[in-house]
Amino acid sequence: MKKYIISCVVSAILAPTYGQSLRELLKQAEAHYPLLKAKGYEVQARKDQVSYAQSSALPSLDAAYQLNYATYNNITGMAVGQAFVPISGPPSVDNTYNPVFGSAAGLLLNWEPITFGQRKSKIESAKAYADYQQTEANHELFQHQVRTINTYLDVIMTNELIHVYNKNVERSADDVRIVQSLTRSGLRPGTDTALFQAELSRARIELYHYEKLKAAQEVMLSEFVGGRAVYSIDSSFFRLLPKLAEDTSQGNHPLIRLSAGRVLIGLSEKTALQRTLYPKLSLWGTAYARGSGIRYDGFVNSEDGLSFSRYNYGAGVVFSLPVLRFANIRHQVNAQESLIKSEEEKLNLTKLQLEKQREVAQVTLINALKIAQESPSYYQSAEFSYRTLKSRYNSGLVNYSDYIQAQYALIKSEADLKRAYIEAWKALLYKAAVQGDINIFLNQLTSR
Repeated sequence: MKKYIISCVVSAILAPTYGQSLRELLKQAEAHYPLLKAKGYEVQARKDQVSYAQSSALPSLDAAYQLNYATYNNITGMAVGQAFVPISGPPSVDNTYNPVFGSAAGLLLNWEPITFGQRKSKIESAKAYADYQQTEANHELFQHQVRTINTYLDVIMTNELIHVYNKNVERSADDVRIVQSLTRSGLRPGTDTALFQAELSRARIELYHYEKLKAAQEVMLSEFVGGRAVYSIDSSFFRLLPKLAEDTSQGNHPLIRLSAGRVLIGLSEKTALQRTLYPKLSLWGTAYARGSGIRYDGFVNSEDGLSFSRYNYGAGVVFSLPVLRFANIRHQVNAQESLIKSEEEKLNLTKLQLEKQREVAQVTLINALKIAQESPSYYQSAEFSYRTLKSRYNSGLVNYSDYIQAQYALIKSEADLKRAYIEAWKALLYKAAVQGDINIFLNQLTSR
């Protein structure tokens, strides 16, 4: 009874400490794991894209200044301004190659106050991408939390098995000492000493395997938290079992939200395509100045082109309508509708798969709890059998084979007991992963 009371007190003290320790590991992973930080930057980039789309409602004002030194040959008439730099001004009297200076400066204002929904569709599309990027970042964080917790459970499980196999080494070393004494007194044959020494070596080798495994798991845990993993081992995981958790809303799962986000992106892009057929109304205004080294009467003074001699301004309204793009846009809209239907079916598939996984997770948790509840009886029986056979072996009533089988059963039952408890917690973690809510697991830590 005294040991039981002490065990309960220690468990109560360690429980909140452990929960906080695990939460701190998850916070460290969120703050330092490179992939999660990269997702955060991608989210910020998408938010900036939304701000950029919203800023298109503001007018643009461009200022320019140029200084030229070129020939002043020119002719009148139409020319297509592509692939060459045209020369401005009246036609020249003669064909001359003498260069002169010319200068120009101006301000150009453009504003589209009315876009008939085109600007709004671009903003909505940018928001859809931003929301999807945030959902993707949340999904990556959720998956990383599950991986980190699972690795942590592996570490504490291996650490517990190291304790189990340490006790096995101690038992084997004690057996060697006892059998050596019995051999010297003639109660046991000398072959038993060799057999127990071999058993001691085997026990040490098993212990070394688990120590190596723990080192590898600690390296993985350090990777997941983005640096050195400082954690505490809480043995209450191997004394307390989780409780059955209630199901949460399927729509909150990150995978479903990702699929739904892709559908919304498709819908927003379809709307943006349809609205490219709408008209546009834009306003423009300009103020500019020109300087030329050639006067109106043909007199040339090249240096006059370094200063301005004429000043102008202008303003206007432009109303444009894409007249012949209907067929082109119709094919693009049809293609987009097919993509939307594809994403909707993928969303239905995700819902179906998660529903089946929920059923599997619930059965897995129930069976894991049953196994864990039955394992202590198995261990107690194996321990009683081992102690009985050890006493009878020391008394010369049973042989080596019977005794060592009891020892094998003891270490297996103790290891299975530890695994059963940790598998129950892993089953709860699996349910949290399928439900898409890590708090299903974390809330049971704070309630212990």
